[in-house]
Amino acid sequence: MNDTHIPVPLARLEQRDAFVGRHVGPDADATGAMLHALGLASLDRLVEKVIPGAILSPAPLALPAGRTEPEALARLREIAGANRVFKSFIGMGYYDCHTPTVILRNVLENPAWYTAYTPYQPEISQGRLEALLNFQTMVSDLTGMEIANASLLDEATAAGEAMTFCQRLAKNSAKAFFVSRDCHPQTIEVVRTRAEPLGIEVVVGDHATDLAALDYFGVLLQYPGSGGEIHDYAGVVAAAHEKKALVVVAADLLSLTLLTPPGEFGADVAIGTTQRFGVPFGYGGPHAAYFATRDAHKRVMPGRVVGQSIDSHGNKAYRLAMQTREQHIRREKATSNICTAQVLLGIMASMYACYHGPHGLTTIAGRVHRLTATLAEGLRALGVTVLTQHFFDTLTVAVDDAGAIHSAARRREINLREVDAHTVGISCDETTTRGDVETLWTIFAAGAAVPDFDAIEQKFPQALPAALQRTSAFLTHPVFNKHHSETQMLRYLRGLADKDLALDRTMIPLGSCTMKLNATTEMIPITWREFGGMHPFAPADQAQGYRQLTNELEQMLCACTGYDAVSLQPNAGSQGEYAGLLAIRAYHASRGEAHRDVCLIPSSAHGTNPATSQMAGMRVVVVACDDKGNVDVADLQAKAEQHGDKLAALMITYPSTHGVFETAIREISDIIHRHGGQVYIDGANMNAMVGLCQPGQFGGDVSHLNLHKTFCIPHGGGGPGIGPIGVRSHLAPFLPGHRVAGLEGIGAVAAAPWGSASILPITWTYITLMGRDGLRHGSIMAILNANYIAQRLAPYYPVLYRGENGMVAHECILDLRPLKDSTGVTVDDVAKRLIDYGFHAPTMSFPVAGTLMIEPTESESKEEIDRFCDAMIAIRAEIEKVGNGQFDPQDNPLANAPHTAAALAGEWPHPYSREQAVFPLASLREGKYWPPVGRVDNVYGDRNLVCTCPPMSDYEQN
Repeated sequence: MNDTHIPVPLARLEQRDAFVGRHVGPDADATGAMLHALGLASLDRLVEKVIPGAILSPAPLALPAGRTEPEALARLREIAGANRVFKSFIGMGYYDCHTPTVILRNVLENPAWYTAYTPYQPEISQGRLEALLNFQTMVSDLTGMEIANASLLDEATAAGEAMTFCQRLAKNSAKAFFVSRDCHPQTIEVVRTRAEPLGIEVVVGDHATDLAALDYFGVLLQYPGSGGEIHDYAGVVAAAHEKKALVVVAADLLSLTLLTPPGEFGADVAIGTTQRFGVPFGYGGPHAAYFATRDAHKRVMPGRVVGQSIDSHGNKAYRLAMQTREQHIRREKATSNICTAQVLLGIMASMYACYHGPHGLTTIAGRVHRLTATLAEGLRALGVTVLTQHFFDTLTVAVDDAGAIHSAARRREINLREVDAHTVGISCDETTTRGDVETLWTIFAAGAAVPDFDAIEQKFPQALPAALQRTSAFLTHPVFNKHHSETQMLRYLRGLADKDLALDRTMIPLGSCTMKLNATTEMIPITWREFGGMHPFAPADQAQGYRQLTNELEQMLCACTGYDAVSLQPNAGSQGEYAGLLAIRAYHASRGEAHRDVCLIPSSAHGTNPATSQMAGMRVVVVACDDKGNVDVADLQAKAEQHGDKLAALMITYPSTHGVFETAIREISDIIHRHGGQVYIDGANMNAMVGLCQPGQFGGDVSHLNLHKTFCIPHGGGGPGIGPIGVRSHLAPFLPGHRVAGLEGIGAVAAAPWGSASILPITWTYITLMGRDGLRHGSIMAILNANYIAQRLAPYYPVLYRGENGMVAHECILDLRPLKDSTGVTVDDVAKRLIDYGFHAPTMSFPVAGTLMIEPTESESKEEIDRFCDAMIAIRAEIEKVGNGQFDPQDNPLANAPHTAAALAGEWPHPYSREQAVFPLASLREGKYWPPVGRVDNVYGDRNLVCTCPPMSDYEQN
């Protein structure tokens, strides 16, 4: 390459109407300055030094040039226009709803909420943690359970998690899990997918007649049933407990405002979705599922849990509780591979409950039930057989010709549920009107006069079973009872957001997490009705826009990765990992090699890798890494030979978890292939490769992609995320299928056929805007920014790992262990002190304890990167003062960080000044971020676990 040539002229990329110049932080002058600091003449030379020549892609991406923002939105409008959004009465766990506009504008469309990261640093996450505690309280109250998590991915995967939860806790030796046939069909399919690799027998049957003769460790019931019937499950629960089995109830939250909650009739677990609490259909997602259980089971509950603790001043503070359950600690012994939640959607649902309150929710539920009961009475008056006796919002009706009914409905742009040739389902929701009910009567009337709505409605033929009507109070905490006006809600949301640090305020330099620009143009389409208003099981001919979008996006991702096929169904990175290993497993089985069950995983791998491996029925064998952080090829060779014909796969992250491009990646892949295994390349670090090298071309058979990292879907405070997988052609037949939607492949891994479809336009728009040259340029600039940080900070903190040419990839690891040994200052102290400087901490102690992993991304300007480096250098000087005795070893700005505004009032007890505490750099006087709490006490929080809003008695005592 020519050292004087920059691959794509920056002047062209920075034209005023070009998106690339807005997405990439450093301009031409800044780029030149950073290259000069690194002693490099060009970006080409940087690429030569970082990317191994053996894997560098010689050709540009097979993508068109980037478009302008108006062009991209206009094109996406055309695609969206091909969707036909009908009024949905399909149900099956998905309901249309009204998103309160104050929540739409101030949560979903607000970068203060959608650009936030997972709240691992609680001091700068108090707003979203409080909102999640509200979510947990809402779920616990409505389900009658004692504890709930901070959300899961969707109802079906929550059911899968509940199945393995029951298996761990049941006090019997049964191998079967019973699923009521009245559960939603997509849930049944995902449960079957989850069960098969683990050797669990799934028995689907009639809970009323089939359970007595069976041995089982758990039971899954739907409440109300998928067909609408409300069953009294008390006897089933008692019988299951007699057999020392556990009972899971998938419950509709809105119905629980009127019905006896599962916790009150003895269920052990309640799961479900909060979608109808203000979150649009979105063709299937993203939506926040919930998981609630008894307090006795809290330490094996999957997912994240928010709990209360105290800070260094004794004040109440929130934090993620029980973090020792995280996969990077427990690895293959983790209870689940779920390491994310659906935070943004969970917050929307919790705010929906706050905005409406218990009375408002009950009113909405009562209206839905009243319309459904009126509909049922009118159908009976027309001579239609209503099969559902007791119901909340869903009816199943018998007809002579279901096809004719569906045709008549679609002529009026209405979708009903397709059950069979003589049965139709109808589900009402918050958006159902009197006019809708009368139109439905017309469809079934076949020309006869429709009933008198007022006459039927006035009688109110209530259809809830008397014995199952709710009598207990719920949502009694003040947070659900004082934010009902828009003014109050607006100020509450603003107050919570002001407590937090998100990407709209500052760089978030998290290694392995790629917190890059989520451009406004990319975000705009997600609230379009054409994308958000479609039910996931709407007829395919109504979703042609989505088909075009997904087909084009799959082709784009194939072009970026070098793979031959892509599945967009996995709705999180963890689920992408899982789907990838299932594809490998199914491939081996198709060749008569089902015995291959050994998965090699480097010791540096993210903890979800071994957790996922065990979920897929594989045995984990750890491969050593050398002192440079690379896979020990000799150990890999030995392990591959040792396990021979049992080798199923290697899971490897590339660039490595240590932030370097390993030169032996082709050799590593060849070793696995020679021994009959498949190579799974974790795509978490794809941001360093797009346009430069392709995993599908240098040895990978399958990769998952974190669309919330490389491809700009926001982290949303810890979710949503999407984890599609790309595969080589031989694995394409084993991508996830979906029987409910008629998609071929192995079993479904998510409830909806295309996972979290409504946010796919974000990635489509990003790739369309960047184009082939812009994507490559973005990857190069991510690498440049990381190397510039490593170069600036290396004199102050050792950079732990570098590639053969002394360079890092898109992230670097700083080793703070020598500083701890010499001064006592810990990595936690540095992380908390960064808050005083206005920064979120880098990734702490991963993949090596006592280190910080930094990833600046291409979106950060040199000015912001220098500001971060200045903070780190100033902190290094403070550490030096601790080491040489200028600062007290126990009472110093690092040990006491972060410092709150409240701590400055009154007497100042510390030997350093207030100014040193809160304004260590003069630049902080303008736009200072004030953390709302001091350092949070994690030990206290776990010893005194409180995971719901405090009871009213706490307020009365005050």
